[in-house]
Amino acid sequence: MTNAPTKRAPIAKAQLMIRKPVGQVFEAMVDPALTSRFWFSKGSGRLEAGKRVRWEWEMYGVHADVDVKEIEPDRRILVEWSGYEAPTPVEWRFEPKGADRTFVTVENWGFGGEAEKAMASALDSAGGFAFQLAGLKVFLEHGIEPNFVLDHAPDHLVAGWVR
Repeated sequence: MTNAPTKRAPIAKAQLMIRKPVGQVFEAMVDPALTSRFWFSKGSGRLEAGKRVRWEWEMYGVHADVDVKEIEPDRRILVEWSGYEAPTPVEWRFEPKGADRTFVTVENWGFGGEAEKAMASALDSAGGFAFQLAGLKVFLEHGIEPNFVLDHAPDHLVAGWVR
């Protein structure tokens, strides 16, 4: 890892084995045409180092501005995103486990505020990234768009949202 930022507690973490080759799993995370089928509803562009993109969850009327800090193809993605009160780093690591399996780990840290608020943000983040990885798994392994994010908080959907 190059220039890895210091991880400050609390650290939100999710991890999951995806039964697909590392290149396919990595591509699903950098190409918004794929990522939008299991996580956010719209992305403004492909993840590339030095680029800023916007991820939108149109069903909830929210977005995150994402500054792509580092990309190591098929190994690692490091971004800083506006997912919480202040920008926080998010890192995905992709570890091949043979030719057709990939272990994905995602960590988010740097939550601000009082300890209780920072912990609540970290727990919320860990839950969100667990949905992301589960959605990635279902989408890549079975070709199903799982709607986990959409179905997570139906009372908070934007009026008239239909998928």
